[in-house]
Amino acid sequence: MDHELPHSDPAPALDLRDLRKSFDGREVVHGVSLQVPRGSFYGLVGPNGAGKTTTLSMATGLLVPDGGTAQVLGHDVWADPAPAKAVMGVLADGLRTFDRLTGRELLTYVGLLRRLDPAVVEERTQSLLETLGLADEEGKLVVDYSAGMTKKILLACALVHAPRLLVLDEPFEAVDPVSASTIREILLAFVAGGGTVILSSHVMALVEELCTHVAVIAEGQVLAHGELEAVRQGRSLSDRFLELVGGGHVAQGGLAWLNQ
Repeated sequence: MDHELPHSDPAPALDLRDLRKSFDGREVVHGVSLQVPRGSFYGLVGPNGAGKTTTLSMATGLLVPDGGTAQVLGHDVWADPAPAKAVMGVLADGLRTFDRLTGRELLTYVGLLRRLDPAVVEERTQSLLETLGLADEEGKLVVDYSAGMTKKILLACALVHAPRLLVLDEPFEAVDPVSASTIREILLAFVAGGGTVILSSHVMALVEELCTHVAVIAEGQVLAHGELEAVRQGRSLSDRFLELVGGGHVAQGGLAWLNQ
């Protein structure tokens, strides 16, 4: 697809500077710095345990960093959290929610918590439920949703206040192909309208299809970042990823017993 970006503001949509985090005395994120341009569709890729979720949690105010700063559209996430969070929608991996509510009740609650007018909340809730294929689940509690349905209602919660930045941790995981296609359309339209998306994913083909920019993270460090074509260097993103992080080969003789 042809990725055309609108003119960007001098302040990035997301500006991470030297973010660091340790658990039990072991540093797992080692000074991550990233600037996500406004109007971009930014992919964050890396192996399991690379520090993607920890980095995004610090970037969105869910996890206190040990060092560094995170700014959203010029607002410091930790020093000035209210305006930063007002323009940001977040779908976090594994974050607990009020799952003893129905999908409609949860969306209404989130919209009112965002101080939207009740009539606006009702209109947007109906629109999101219909678009994401959840309108037929009236009366069902979120705790009884499938994994894919839960992902969709949490995405709706991230969208209901019409943010300017979406930060999505594995938004397509456990989502069926039809719903995934709908989510793609929503996110592409959001970016086309001037919004910014940053998502983490393990699916390289998905990142290549959607993203204008990409960052490769491994062992808590940024190994490469920038426009997609510049990072790929003429190869597939999967090949470039394996080159950067290593691995991808079975040692000679490994699991030879399977072939007997």
